[in-house]
Amino acid sequence: MGNAADIASGIPGLDLPALFAQALQLLFSMLRIGAFLIASPLFGARYVPLQVRIIASVILALPAMSLYTPPPVGVLASLEVVPLVVVEICIGAAAGTLLSVIFGAAAIAGDRIANTAGLGFASQIDPAAGTNTPVVSQIFTIFLLVVFMSEDGHLAALQSVLESYRTLPPGQATDLATGAAKGLEAAGLMFLAGAQLMMPAVAVLLLVNVVVGVVTRSAPQLNIFSVGFPLTLLVSVGLLYIGAPTMGRAFSALSEESLSRLVDLLGGLAGG
Repeated sequence: MGNAADIASGIPGLDLPALFAQALQLLFSMLRIGAFLIASPLFGARYVPLQVRIIASVILALPAMSLYTPPPVGVLASLEVVPLVVVEICIGAAAGTLLSVIFGAAAIAGDRIANTAGLGFASQIDPAAGTNTPVVSQIFTIFLLVVFMSEDGHLAALQSVLESYRTLPPGQATDLATGAAKGLEAAGLMFLAGAQLMMPAVAVLLLVNVVVGVVTRSAPQLNIFSVGFPLTLLVSVGLLYIGAPTMGRAFSALSEESLSRLVDLLGGLAGG
């Protein structure tokens, strides 16, 4: 004779209560990794379809369930789960936002270089942000993402978030003060890295503008728009071409630093 679950479901071997419990625990495990995918600079871009993020969250939540003991179904089906859900979403969103903030250094550097070179008007819709940004800024952002992915940084970031399920399992107390401090340090790193990336090109362009100003002052018949703008544009393109290898190494160092800060943030939230 079949058991009561088989008779109630009409499908031999199907235990609906156990299946419901596993599905509920899987949805709970998706919160942290899903929030990370939404807030991170690569997976959370607008050009990544929502269906891809959902499928990736489900796939990554499956190994995450083996790294910690999921809360019992009784807790997940009660109001006790509300603070757990909020904390899980905050942890994932904080990890993804940390990477987005640090990666903003490339956008800042490109924006300042474009404005100094007179290319601020050359802007288009950024598919990742959905706003108008200078082309140079978009090139720097794509350059950084390419370097990040070529060094398997996205895999390392996902591995760090998955490891956080072991070091910081859901329900454990989180050190919010340390997490906030790590976030402020990441914001400072963004401005520092942005200044370091843009300073060589901006310094040379400043000297070019000084030279153009002296020439137009000494020879007023030379129009600043017919002489200064083409010269500045030519020097800007040359600087970007010559500095591409150095910029690649700088982006590689920035990628490694971002992963290090991500590990520090997750460790700080765990109180380690």
